[in-house]
Amino acid sequence: MLRRLHPDQPESFAFTPANQAWAEAQITKYPEGRQASAIIPLLWRAQEQEGWLTRPAIEHVCDMLGLAHIRGLEVATFYFMFQLQPVGSVAHIQICGTTSCMICGAEDLIGTCQDKIAKRPHQLSADGRFSWEEVECLGACTNAPMAQIGKDYYEDLTSEKLVWILDEMAAGRVPTPGPQNGRYASEPASGLTSLKAHETGRDSLNISARRATDIGDTIKRIDGTEVPLIANWGRQSGDVATAPAPAKPATKRKAAPKPAPKPAAPASVAESAPETLKAPRGGVADDLKKITGVGPKLEGLLNEMGFWHFDQIAAWTPEQIAWVDARLTFKGRIERDDWVSQAQSLASA
Repeated sequence: MLRRLHPDQPESFAFTPANQAWAEAQITKYPEGRQASAIIPLLWRAQEQEGWLTRPAIEHVCDMLGLAHIRGLEVATFYFMFQLQPVGSVAHIQICGTTSCMICGAEDLIGTCQDKIAKRPHQLSADGRFSWEEVECLGACTNAPMAQIGKDYYEDLTSEKLVWILDEMAAGRVPTPGPQNGRYASEPASGLTSLKAHETGRDSLNISARRATDIGDTIKRIDGTEVPLIANWGRQSGDVATAPAPAKPATKRKAAPKPAPKPAAPASVAESAPETLKAPRGGVADDLKKITGVGPKLEGLLNEMGFWHFDQIAAWTPEQIAWVDARLTFKGRIERDDWVSQAQSLASA
């Protein structure tokens, strides 16, 4: 499927201060020179903030990571989880249309979306509050037909139930996610025959639906001020603690052999400043962004340092590479992406 950017784009994009801090923290998860690995979480955060992924947002993330804009566009257009067009301000409905859901009535749900929201997928409703699309399997086949709305699953749906859900969301309420026909999880539709202890009170919800209800951000936009969600590993739910495991008696162990001494690290390459220019020759600079790994931010920094042409970079020696690398924000990128070989090819083209 061909995926294009929406023709109507905002003038600019900026993370909220809290989301900006979050994004910068994500970048620190990756080693020096590997910041590009943070592109998916940063693009996803931008979409969570705005509801959809705009071109200025993609370019802003690329600039943060020192990437050429085309690299971000490649990622955003490849993954269908990124919405490249405006979505409803209240909710975007994703109807699963794969085999199990289609057999169980997904076409009726799609018809409901066409009647209640808009005739075509990705088209905003008349009031701009809702949008919808058909998606591939979302993995809830036992509870077909189903839809993902915002961050949560609504399962065992009927057209009537989907109409009610949309009306509730339009009124500012968020129905409880999970099965919508009274099932606890994915047990037989005829009812439970065992393990019935959860059927009363708050425990009438399965763990996934209970957690979604506790967090309460099904269709909420993310602005970075949310309380960080920390998983309680080893627990079935957030309100029942697991008893600590009993301590094991100490056992005598043989002393581990001393590790062999590590070899001495190789001496760092001595730095030597390459020749620079005060301005591009003839007033026309080469497009250094053609070098893989050089985005607008790095191109501007190279220009400030006096590098305007491919043949300058093509002539760098190891000592000169060390000098330039020490002055870049993302160290190690020159040798990782082999700028010198790339520049030699571009200079001779």
